[in-house]
Amino acid sequence: MKKSSFCSLRAFWRAALPALCLLVFCAPRDIQAQEAFTLQGHGGPVKGISVRSDGDILTASFDNSVGFWTDGAPRWFDGHEAAVNAVVPVGQRMAVSAGDDYTLRLWDLESGQGAVFGRHNAKIMRLAAAPDGTRVASASWDRTAVIWPLDGSTPVTLEGHANTVSDVSFSPDGARVYTVSSDGTVRLWDAETGAFLRRIVSHGFGINTVIVAPDESWLAYGAVDGGTRVVSLPDGAEIADLTADRRPVLAMAHHLDSNRIAVGDAQGYIMMVDTDAWRIADDFRAAAAGPVWALSFSPDGRNIHAGGISDVVHSWPVDALDRAVQMTGTERSFLKNPELMSNGERQFQRKCSICHTLGPDSKRRAGPTLHGLFGRPAGSIEGYIYSETLNTADIVWSEETIDLLFDKGPDHYIPGSKMPMQRITGAQDRADLISFLREATGP
Repeated sequence: MKKSSFCSLRAFWRAALPALCLLVFCAPRDIQAQEAFTLQGHGGPVKGISVRSDGDILTASFDNSVGFWTDGAPRWFDGHEAAVNAVVPVGQRMAVSAGDDYTLRLWDLESGQGAVFGRHNAKIMRLAAAPDGTRVASASWDRTAVIWPLDGSTPVTLEGHANTVSDVSFSPDGARVYTVSSDGTVRLWDAETGAFLRRIVSHGFGINTVIVAPDESWLAYGAVDGGTRVVSLPDGAEIADLTADRRPVLAMAHHLDSNRIAVGDAQGYIMMVDTDAWRIADDFRAAAAGPVWALSFSPDGRNIHAGGISDVVHSWPVDALDRAVQMTGTERSFLKNPELMSNGERQFQRKCSICHTLGPDSKRRAGPTLHGLFGRPAGSIEGYIYSETLNTADIVWSEETIDLLFDKGPDHYIPGSKMPMQRITGAQDRADLISFLREATGP
């Protein structure tokens, strides 16, 4: 090739490369808005999903981590010491997450660095970001909601619910906050002072989730009795009862431009509500078994992203839900037919399998692998972030110590650890579990 021809060719590629890169690397985001896809990588159920304005997706999981997904590829933010239940973007480069370790963490999405900046006295279930991005509100099992200024100034605590606070939402101007609770009420608060303003709804059953219209003309909520209702604001008069069945409602998402509310429930259904006519537009079985815990629309409203008992996030085109493939990717072992398992395996599946694997790889689970368990000192798996209790525990796992763990319960045998409170009260059940683990965790 002549030198002049080579130079011309090089000049051509130099000019064309930016456009080609734009096509290659931006195309997946356009595809995501029109086709079904999955996000795979978490090691536990997905409890929360939030979507940034640029289409990047944030996920919160039972595996103690936050996932930040760009064009389907994840970056992992680790630091929580228990399941992460919620995550929300704030501003251009930050996010806030919260979970079962009672803490809120602020993350820099560019560097991946995070730190605790708030703490409740019990699990935190939901988060909401203020419209101006300067504050985040949290809903907790300690019966409070708290508004946290991101500049570190004094938080505002909302107290008055008679039971756990399940969800929280800012008004469009950020001046007020709506909360829902297991006490069956929807309440309105002054976001500046924390003063209680009024009760909007008294439902009679616990309420799990809430959405406030962008113009604050209506409010939608979902309850444990399956109730999905819409009331007008500010008076609280009922506009619509959209209850499909007595399936506890766990998650809701709203997209303004497409006039849709998505409602996820404990039996794996996602119901689509038309907010123009206030009617049920679709009601499809998203998961063959287990709940839908998390929902979020894509920025253009064409897709609905969902998380549940599977480790995988699924996204489906809203206009093609009749052809949607059910949530797959993880066959939860505790949902298997118990007749096909020994009693020892059944105890493992019910008590251990959601947090622990049996093979050499922990696979981003909430707990470390049990491979090689017998004879291993507690807190000794490299790379796993243990609680201080287990880091300093003088325990070697054996038939005797495992029996004590489940006889007393982790909260009594190793108080302060990240293990959930649970016991196996039957001596034979414990013996069967230990026998199963002895065989299944061997090298």
